[in-house]
Amino acid sequence: MERKVGSSTLTAKEVKAALEKSTTLTAEEEKALRMRHGAGAPSKSAPLPRAAGANAELADELLVIEMQLMKAMRARTAAKATKAPAAVPTREAPANAAKDKIVRALRAKKK
Repeated sequence: MERKVGSSTLTAKEVKAALEKSTTLTAEEEKALRMRHGAGAPSKSAPLPRAAGANAELADELLVIEMQLMKAMRARTAAKATKAPAAVPTREAPANAAKDKIVRALRAKKK
């Protein structure tokens, strides 16, 4: 093997473009390369990768779990929305002890 003469520098854009085309890297390898070279995610609007990959049975199972979690979340938020507010006291609670003391002193002075 011949030794390379000179140096080359990779930019974050070049690494990002190469990672988008690559299909042989594992998730850990891709993460390491992105962190090493400062290349961010492909785009903010890109869909998230599917955990099931090409496994249809696993995809179905994950979908069922996701639906159960969504149902539980909706039930919990609906319960919070219909929950009765705390009992309101009939007489207003004093806002400030110092203020009450001043008011009482002024009333006593008036007499």
